[in-house]
Amino acid sequence: MWQALAGGPTGFLGSLWPLRALGYLLAGGVLGLGWLFLAVGLVLVGIVLLPTGIGVVALLCVPASAAGLAGLERRRLRWLDRRDAPSPHQDASEAARDEPGAGGNAARRALRRLWRRTKSPATWVELGFAVPNAVLSVLDLLVAVVGLGLVASQPFALFTVVGGDQVMYGEGIVLTEAAQVLPWLLLTPVFAALACYLFAALAGARATLARAVLVGPRREKELDARLTEVTASRARLADAFEVERRRIERDLHDGAQQRLTGLIMTLGLAKLDADPALVARAQDEARAVLAELRDLVRGIHPSVLTDRGLGAAVEALAERSALPVRVADGLGARRPAEALEVAAYFAVAEALTNAAKHSGASYAAVTVRGGEELTVEVRDDGRGGADPDGGTGLTGLADRLAVHGGRLRLSSPPGGPTVVRIELPWTDGQDGRGTA
Repeated sequence: MWQALAGGPTGFLGSLWPLRALGYLLAGGVLGLGWLFLAVGLVLVGIVLLPTGIGVVALLCVPASAAGLAGLERRRLRWLDRRDAPSPHQDASEAARDEPGAGGNAARRALRRLWRRTKSPATWVELGFAVPNAVLSVLDLLVAVVGLGLVASQPFALFTVVGGDQVMYGEGIVLTEAAQVLPWLLLTPVFAALACYLFAALAGARATLARAVLVGPRREKELDARLTEVTASRARLADAFEVERRRIERDLHDGAQQRLTGLIMTLGLAKLDADPALVARAQDEARAVLAELRDLVRGIHPSVLTDRGLGAAVEALAERSALPVRVADGLGARRPAEALEVAAYFAVAEALTNAAKHSGASYAAVTVRGGEELTVEVRDDGRGGADPDGGTGLTGLADRLAVHGGRLRLSSPPGGPTVVRIELPWTDGQDGRGTA
């Protein structure tokens, strides 16, 4: 929310952030007041029924209900903040200890779970949050409702006819001509914009408070450290894959291909002295194996990609595709980093293969563009309905792009067209291939 507010009035007011903020305030107000009524009811029931023992259970439900409210608040944080907000409660381990084989009936297990939840320090932190949160919920609802009411009533309810052509704006401003009413009506968008900023600021402050109390700085640091480690391990995995790919490419080029080339030459000489038909057949087989190995090497890492860049490599893919493919290369002489070229190349290859096998398309188009991002768009006129979970390899492609901080966007409505958009953060190529 704070980033949206800092993005300028045009981007903020033209986005959904004001509606998100308003929804956050209204929902928070309803939840907070609802919990307050529930908690007061449980306390009253607990006090009245305390001699029977049921009152103890009712009183224990008060902090447990605060933990439930805190869980809803952590989920609602995603309306304004995409960062994770995990629960501090070890629900999985508690559930494991409460299996039916652990002894006791269902009611006894529920009471044990309630007692453990009540003893948890995090529960009492959440109860300490829930009480002032219920009070602040009144402010949330008041600001949201009054702000909406003022904006909605501005063009209608604030003007009263005094007599003749005279109208009164508010209580003390008398306008004698109809033209004088227009400037006051034009203030409505101004009031609406101010209300949007007020909603956003209050919602951002409430979300910041909720995150500070319900997640806490220590948990944030643990999440940041874990995210850093995951990112580093993912980068190491990508580097290891690239090293292994180059080793396979080198072994195939220097080993099997050289031996098969020698075999073809030997068979050509032997054709002069042996059975010509048999030797010719063996020579054809050797040529087929060599062609297969060359295709394998090209599939691991095409030489045209290294020598001439992504645009030329995509054009080579288009020539071998079963579909007619039109390529628009907007990179020119610029080249991104080699790892980005490789990731984009294999994403395009997979997208064209899917279009030829599954879409029923009659043609495809590939557009390559550079700038702040390396963007490649593959479009076909097929029947659409592509599903990433349908085994088409799109999920694997998205994972491969994510290693480099990229995204795979898919639009494939039933009836088509299907558009696969590959977005990678631009990094200039080095080793003489581009501006370092």
